[in-house]
Amino acid sequence: MDVEGNYFTVLAYRYTNLLSAQLLNFWSIICVVIVSFLLLRVRYKWAQVLGIVICCGGMGLLLGSDHISSNNGYYTPTQVKGDLFGLVGATFYGLSNVFEEWFVSKRPMYEVLGMLGLFGIIINGTTAAIFDRSSFQHATWDGQVGGYLVGYTLALCLFYTLAPIILRMASAAFFDISLLTGNFWGVIIGIKVFGYSIYYLYPIAFVMIIIGLIVYFLAGSMLGDSKKPWLGRNQEKGVAGLGTAKRKAIKEARREGVLAGENAV
Repeated sequence: MDVEGNYFTVLAYRYTNLLSAQLLNFWSIICVVIVSFLLLRVRYKWAQVLGIVICCGGMGLLLGSDHISSNNGYYTPTQVKGDLFGLVGATFYGLSNVFEEWFVSKRPMYEVLGMLGLFGIIINGTTAAIFDRSSFQHATWDGQVGGYLVGYTLALCLFYTLAPIILRMASAAFFDISLLTGNFWGVIIGIKVFGYSIYYLYPIAFVMIIIGLIVYFLAGSMLGDSKKPWLGRNQEKGVAGLGTAKRKAIKEARREGVLAGENAV
């Protein structure tokens, strides 16, 4: 799921622009909430659901903006096609994050990252061999491209190393929502670096999604909480790893035991 999330998201950039691709990433939150509710028994407040609905309205405006701007000659005719690829990629990302949260709460982090990397190489290599052979043959290979690839790889390495810690300390929903702060950078880069012009519906969609995210944040719930409902009342089914509630509980019990011993003395 993670490999295909990367594949379709990168593919979306071939047909749509940076601004739309960045903003469409919010769809992964919807997938996270639905799957977490159904499979992981996470419960959300009505205000959080309202925030998600507002975000959906913003996404609808965004798709409409891209469709209208494409017809008016502002962007390429493939804009909506790229948006759909972006939605597919965001769906895979959301599913991947939920299952990764489940895995890192029950197993050591090095094991999860090791398996993710191992099977990622196999799946990604197979996908590239089938669909991207011509791209490799006709691509420009020079020092500049190599530098971009190295920088991209290092950034993703850091990202995937820190992600399990965040998923343990908080939740997949918190993780995906936090990533949307990248939208601000996407807008700035798109306008200042690539010279994009914004259709009037885009700012409205952007504001709606931001409002929806604020409503979601203010509602509270599992955000920032490392205690997972699927691990039992005392997190007995989980691993005592970095950032987990079980490790915090063990440390607290040891601290209280030391204090109790000191008081007895």
